[in-house]
Amino acid sequence: MSEFELALNNGVIMPALGFGVFQTPPDETATAVDEALRVGYRHIDTAAAYGNERGVGDALRRSDLDRAEVFLETKVWISDYGYEQTLHAFDKSAGKLGVDQIDLLILHQALPGEFDRTIQAYRALEKLLADGKVRAIGVSNFMPEHLDRLLAATSVVPAVNQIEVHPYFRQSDLLAKNAELGIVSQAWSPIGGITFYREGGSSTLNDETIGSIATAHGVSPAQVMLRWHLQQQRSAIPKSTTPSRIAENFDVFGFALAADELARIDALDTGVRRGPEPDDITLQSYGRAIPEA
Repeated sequence: MSEFELALNNGVIMPALGFGVFQTPPDETATAVDEALRVGYRHIDTAAAYGNERGVGDALRRSDLDRAEVFLETKVWISDYGYEQTLHAFDKSAGKLGVDQIDLLILHQALPGEFDRTIQAYRALEKLLADGKVRAIGVSNFMPEHLDRLLAATSVVPAVNQIEVHPYFRQSDLLAKNAELGIVSQAWSPIGGITFYREGGSSTLNDETIGSIATAHGVSPAQVMLRWHLQQQRSAIPKSTTPSRIAENFDVFGFALAADELARIDALDTGVRRGPEPDDITLQSYGRAIPEA
């Protein structure tokens, strides 16, 4: 197995670097995924709540790649939690994607105030896994206490926990918890795009430490951050709709960061979350119907 890949806890091999389509408009998604597949990505991450699964499926169908060559990941939204509802959520996503099997299906959020629904949703994922409709299952934005509650009531340890991780918010305790349980940590906003939007330009992309490391290696700050994730055994799913940046974000295997450089990036952690607080997720605030087609 190469640095391009990560072994999940059930033996499934997942490309470590994926291409994300969060906030990519549906009418631009297929073109962006076309380009990602062209430059070499073989892992695509989407979600029912993004509204663009169909665009991902369109790109897969018109590519020259065999279905088995592309690792496909999507997420169930909280509005579809519950055992039967989540089984149906798979059908909706698979239909939009145009596939019979999804490589990785995960719960998009914990639902702390109604955790019984979360448990029932995860039991549906276990059923889908047992039936061969998915190759691996996981979660997203689950904190240590959510993982403990989930594992106390279910049988299959999540293969992946997709969480907010970037140099300004490393979540060291959660990374350690995931590692202890054999769960791969997968970074959304891996190059800290959320720091730009939430802080009016105080972005990881403009950080002096990251910039100096990038200059030393003759690469971009984004490439440094993606390399930081990969060398620390995390999966990362950068997103872009710009062809040059899609290609740049994939070109991270020709250099390596030294231990002191990794430590300097680790030290940038502010402990400040930029995304939603996981314990604040409720159906009342975040629930919305996921269309059938």
